[in-house]
Amino acid sequence: MAEVGAHLTAAPAGDDRPSIFEAVAQDSLMAAVKPALQHLAKVLAESNPARYGFLWRWFDEIYILLDLLLQQQYLAKCSASFSENFYGLKRVAIGDCKQHSLACAGLPKKQHWKSLLLLVLVPYLKRKLEKLVSSLREEDEYSIHPPSSSWKRFYRAFLAAYPFVNMAWEGWFLIQQLCYILGKAQHHSPMLWLAGVRLVRLTADDIQALEKKFAVAAPSQPHSIKTQVQSAMKKALGGIAFSLSTGLSVGVFFLQFLDWWYSSENQETIKSLTALPTPPPPVHLDHGADSALLPKLKTMCPLCHKIRANATVLSTSGYVFCYRCVYNYVKTHQRCPITGYATELQHLVKLYSPES
Repeated sequence: MAEVGAHLTAAPAGDDRPSIFEAVAQDSLMAAVKPALQHLAKVLAESNPARYGFLWRWFDEIYILLDLLLQQQYLAKCSASFSENFYGLKRVAIGDCKQHSLACAGLPKKQHWKSLLLLVLVPYLKRKLEKLVSSLREEDEYSIHPPSSSWKRFYRAFLAAYPFVNMAWEGWFLIQQLCYILGKAQHHSPMLWLAGVRLVRLTADDIQALEKKFAVAAPSQPHSIKTQVQSAMKKALGGIAFSLSTGLSVGVFFLQFLDWWYSSENQETIKSLTALPTPPPPVHLDHGADSALLPKLKTMCPLCHKIRANATVLSTSGYVFCYRCVYNYVKTHQRCPITGYATELQHLVKLYSPES
C-alpha cells in the first residue's frame, strides 16, 4: 500500500514534472512569509504608533507592491516565482512540450503578465473580499448601520452565497491537485492553468545559464539621457528586488525556528500569567488632538461620554467602550482611541455581566 502511495505522489523517472509535495511546498512558502512580515509590522506599530502605524494600516497595499516587484524580478530573470525558484522549478508555456527554453530566457509576454497578475492580484483581492465579508457580518449581526431594505436584501444574499462560492473555489484547487497526483493534469493549481503555463524542474543547463547571467553583468553603453534614466531605474528596481529576494531566501530558514520559539514562549507565558496580579493600565497614553479622554465615572464610555451600552473591551489596551462607538472608531482609525495602539475589529471582545 505504501508503495502505491509513493508511486502516486512521486514523479515518474524521466518526467520533468515536480512531485505533489514540491508543488504544494512552494505554494505554502509565500503563505508562511506574509504572516511573519505582518507580525513584524504589528510589533513596530505597537511600539511607535505615530511613526510606524501606517505599516499596520496599509500592510496589504505595501505587501502587494513589494510582492509585485519581487515576482516581476523572478519571472523576468528565472521564468518562475520566488517560491518556485527556491524549490528549483520553472514555468514553461503549456504548448512547449518537447524543447523547453532556458529559464534565463523568460516567459512569453502573454504568459508572463498573466502569471504576474495571478500571483499578486488574486491573493490580494481574495484577502480584501474576506475582510469585507467579515465586516458585513459584524454590521449585520449588531445592526451598526441599518441599510435600506433593498440593499439589506442584497448583501444578506451575498453573505449567504459567499460560503458556497468559497467552498467551490477551494474544491476546484483540491480536484486539480487530485488530478495532478493521478497524472490526469499537467498542473496542480488552477492558477497555472489560467496563466497558460506548467511547472517543470530546472535542468543542469538552466542552472548553469542562471549562474552565468547573475555572475557576468554585460556592460551597456547608453547613447541618450532617456536610455540612461531607464537603465538607472532598471538597476535600482533590480537592486531592490535582489535585496528582497536575498532577505527572503535567508529568512525562510528561520520561519520554523520562529514558530517553535513563539509557541514555546506562549506556553511559558500562559503558565506564568496565572500567578501574576492584574497589570496596571498602559502608562504611555496618546493624548493627541483626536484622542479620547478617560471619564471620571468608570461606567461611562470614553467616546460618547454616556453610560456604556453593550460593553466591549479592546484586547490590545484593556479599555471598555460601547460596542457601536468603538466599532465605528476602530473601523475608521485602526487604533485604540485612548492609547493609540494598533487595533483591528477582531480585537473587540464583548463583555457580559452576571445579570445578563
